[in-house]
Amino acid sequence: MKNNDFTSGAILPKLLRFMLPVLFAMFLQAMYGAVDLLVVGKFCTNAEVSAVSTGSQIIMTLTHLLISFSMGITVAVGEMIGRKRPEDAAGTVGTGLVIFAVSGIVFTVVSVAGAEMLASIMQAPAEAFDVTASYIRICGAGFLVITAYNLLGSIFRGLGDSKTPLVAVGIACVCNIIGDLLFVAVFRLGAGGAAMATVFAQLVSVLISLVIIRRAKLPFRLGRQHLKPKKEHAAAIIRIGTPIALQDFLVGVSFLVLLAIVNGLGVTASAGVGVAEKVCAFIMLVPAAFMQSMSAFVAQNHGAGLPGRAKTALKTGVAVSFVFGVLMFALTFFRGDLLAGIFSNDAEAIRSAWDYLKAYAIDCLLTCFLFCFIGYFNGVQRTTFVMIQGVCGAFLVRIPVAFLMRRLGGGSLFLIGLATPCSTVLQIVMCFAAYLLAERKNKKEGAAAALKDGI
Repeated sequence: MKNNDFTSGAILPKLLRFMLPVLFAMFLQAMYGAVDLLVVGKFCTNAEVSAVSTGSQIIMTLTHLLISFSMGITVAVGEMIGRKRPEDAAGTVGTGLVIFAVSGIVFTVVSVAGAEMLASIMQAPAEAFDVTASYIRICGAGFLVITAYNLLGSIFRGLGDSKTPLVAVGIACVCNIIGDLLFVAVFRLGAGGAAMATVFAQLVSVLISLVIIRRAKLPFRLGRQHLKPKKEHAAAIIRIGTPIALQDFLVGVSFLVLLAIVNGLGVTASAGVGVAEKVCAFIMLVPAAFMQSMSAFVAQNHGAGLPGRAKTALKTGVAVSFVFGVLMFALTFFRGDLLAGIFSNDAEAIRSAWDYLKAYAIDCLLTCFLFCFIGYFNGVQRTTFVMIQGVCGAFLVRIPVAFLMRRLGGGSLFLIGLATPCSTVLQIVMCFAAYLLAERKNKKEGAAAALKDGI
């Protein structure tokens, strides 16, 4: 763990050394839904593809809510490590385990009991309605596993360890591929088989992660006494994690609304956007990896009282991820059909996916700024602002623009998809403004302090 100290040494090598395992882990994580859709797309009908698209979007929204809330643990643990307070870090981890066990149970009940209601809210096409509900119910039954899987990854990242989650997710990805081929290609269980494969794979990953964490040389000892929730640790997790979770949930809802709008155009459009969303999970990997890495990196430096180092990390992350953004823009905008063709054999679905992807290609040029800013603000615990900018982008821009383009655009998925980069522009402007205002405030406070010392 001594190599996971981000408060000293060259920034770019340390940031990249931490970010790359996060990137590979997110790549493998994206492979979950991608392999599900790829196998279902090759062996099943468009109705099954639509079911996986809609059902996985719902499960992903709920899962991201947990992941976002667990950022409270990542940041709180990272700050305690930066302050050299290992006992408080252990208490934070123990309290988080209890909180998330309860959360997993609640999500299980919601997704299993309300599967049909969720499919109905999403306006799942009639041909795919029953299959969509079944997919949601099967994944929902495994929510405790999904919760544990993502929570353990957050704990490791808070400790500055991004390699262990990579190992766990790599093994899980292999299990998921085997499960998909077995349940879908061999047993012909369709979308339900893909859901079963996902839950099984994550169960394997959780068991492996538990073995690793028991054997790892942690910077603290985690015992049974730490599993008793403590008010101060719970307050820190909730204070940091709740705004992030609420923001991600509401942003996820905005994307569900967008998908519901597309579902109203028919099963082919629904399948096309489902394919496009899986492609998007890959083309957005680099900025998303920097966002997670930035949170942990900045949290340690914020806790250690090194704000200048945190700001330099922000600028470094933006510069590196922008290079990848340009490459992803060119590939997605001009050859999105090749990317979509990986997941579907249907020419119409591929054409619809490419039309939608052109809008996301534009977003590739913008997210390198937005995601790094979000990671920075999470790390310095300005999570309420993160929530505000995300909600503004979703409900002031993304949803209204999507409805407007649906009405005026003649069903063009490219025009509907433009709602996303439009919202990103607003969010970037808000982030820049918040950053500059904070800089101005810090300079005034510094000048006042210097004047006081001089007197």
